[in-house]
Amino acid sequence: MKRLGGVAAAALCALALAESASPAIVIGRGIAGVALGMSQASVRARLGRPVRVVHAKNEFGSYTELRYRGYVVDFQGNAIVTAVVTTMAREKTPAGVGVGSSWSQVRAKVPGVRCQGVAALGDCHVGDFLPGKTVTDFFVRQGKVSRVVVGIVLD
Repeated sequence: MKRLGGVAAAALCALALAESASPAIVIGRGIAGVALGMSQASVRARLGRPVRVVHAKNEFGSYTELRYRGYVVDFQGNAIVTAVVTTMAREKTPAGVGVGSSWSQVRAKVPGVRCQGVAALGDCHVGDFLPGKTVTDFFVRQGKVSRVVVGIVLD
């Protein structure tokens, strides 16, 4: 019986390692298992208790922001995820692009990306900046990606 328990534990560890090795930035969908359209309860179930919760209003109305170490999750209208931001270097696309990647790596490894600015200061994005469309944006500062946003364009 102990042997079976050891095998089960090894299998669970293998599953956990496989899950952590999977891409965490999904272009046009989400970051760290948080997907656009998720509820606040689902985000909390995925990421745990936020470090800070912000309730405020902007030109689009009320919103809630759940802040975690290395992540910000926005709920414009308070109900569903409208944007996910990360500054965590461990979060990568399937091609290995994320915070810390160079401008040239983003251009070479992200299909359909369009870049603006220069390698030292600019951004590269997938998607169209049109209301209701989804955009994944890689912000580049000092030649490296400093944050990644997956969000729904509001205006």
